[in-house]
Amino acid sequence: MNKGAGSRFVTMGIVAVLAATAFALASCSGDGKPAASTGSSSKATERYTYFEQLPAFDPLTPLERNEMRVTFMGSMIPLPVRLAQAEMSVFVEVGWQDDPGDAYYHGQPADQFVFDMGAGTSANFAAAKVGYRRMDKVFINHLHADHMSDLLHTYCFGPAGDRKSPLYVWGSKASGVESPAGSGIRYDDGVVDFCSHLREAVRWHTESFGFQKTAAPDYVPPTRRSWGLPHDPVPVGDDDPRDAYALVPIELDWAKVGGVAYDNPTTGVKVTHFPVIHCRRGSMGYKLVWRTPDGGDLSLIYTSDTRPETNSIEQARNDGRGVDVFIHEMVVPPAVWAYKSMGLDAPPAPDDPSYGEFQKAVQAATTIQNSSHTSQGAFGYLLSQIQPRPRLTVATHFPVADDTVASAFESVRGHCPDLKMGRDIVWSFDLMVLRIFPDRIQQCRADVSKYAFLPPARVPAEMMTPKYHDGAGNPDPNAQIDLSAQIPATNKDGSENFREDGY
Repeated sequence: MNKGAGSRFVTMGIVAVLAATAFALASCSGDGKPAASTGSSSKATERYTYFEQLPAFDPLTPLERNEMRVTFMGSMIPLPVRLAQAEMSVFVEVGWQDDPGDAYYHGQPADQFVFDMGAGTSANFAAAKVGYRRMDKVFINHLHADHMSDLLHTYCFGPAGDRKSPLYVWGSKASGVESPAGSGIRYDDGVVDFCSHLREAVRWHTESFGFQKTAAPDYVPPTRRSWGLPHDPVPVGDDDPRDAYALVPIELDWAKVGGVAYDNPTTGVKVTHFPVIHCRRGSMGYKLVWRTPDGGDLSLIYTSDTRPETNSIEQARNDGRGVDVFIHEMVVPPAVWAYKSMGLDAPPAPDDPSYGEFQKAVQAATTIQNSSHTSQGAFGYLLSQIQPRPRLTVATHFPVADDTVASAFESVRGHCPDLKMGRDIVWSFDLMVLRIFPDRIQQCRADVSKYAFLPPARVPAEMMTPKYHDGAGNPDPNAQIDLSAQIPATNKDGSENFREDGY
């Protein structure tokens, strides 16, 4: 490890671990005060000590009157998905409405939103006890798989769970990019086509569950006016607009800066969008502003993936008002990405047999970063251009560990030397919770079980007749099944061969 060029990176790694000792344990408690340091980790590449030291928090805790809550259900760049970090997803809740009739939650947020839903995030939603009915508004920043792949799971299983209303999905219109492979060919690659094809791709699944009751007659679908949408919310396919299998795309003009995606006067939430630079036309960032019950504003920006660009800066400046939380992607340096992907603690020496492979990996990572992402130093420069500074900046889409975060923090401080870890900037991790109030921001760690079940299904008192029924309106689970190979019932009354209590 200490031969040739490798020695420089070993030294850098030691410096990074020492830097981690200085800040990684300075986590913020519930009242914003730093916790005591307990020393550095011996496995700086396999722990994120900052997150471990955050105070535990019960995710079922009702929101306070003027609280905006942000939970990271996923925080990782793909290739690979880690056991420690799912791909991107940010869950945002605002305010609270008591509901004595809700035996599980005892109420619900005034409004709630999902931003992106990458692979592995469903498990974190379940662990945090967020039922499908609280995941009905999904905003996709761009249609890369690591930002929308678990949408499939949510859509397919929501109606069998506790979501008895449609799924609404926001995203960009078609990119308009002409294919170089054909004359004048432009692909149908917008959110409407995505939802249309997704609806048909899962037809077998949805029909197989079609004997269940999935629609309530008293559900009133939102209108363009009631939700402040850019167009009427119309489901793809032929589903009833009240049905839980209705998939409703909300198409946005990705080129608009400050275009309105959602503006609900009842809940006080407005979501706008702006273009960012990532791989292909159609990538967007979102800004959410909530007018609290006391009349103030709480705001956040989620850029998702992007090269450094000016729209994010201007949106975060927010006409001189600034924003409360600024969530922006960051990637590790190509050399770090390359040697960690090769299972090494540092780059191989030039005379090492794997050095050629390492160089190729660095080149590939550099190409990807230059085309689509924000490096650590560029993140710092971008942040230095935002005045007033966000109350809290969150780097995300990042493989966090004590050493990677220490290195990244030093890069950012090269442009913003006054930053303090925990007070001004943090790196996101799965199930990190930000409780945002007008006068403070609390950082917490959701206290969850790896063996959690989703909340029980909450079925409205009145439900519409299921698609497959017995003619009298009752569910018919056998309507689509060939029963010729079924083992005959042995009960004298001809009933099925299992006990009603399940045992």
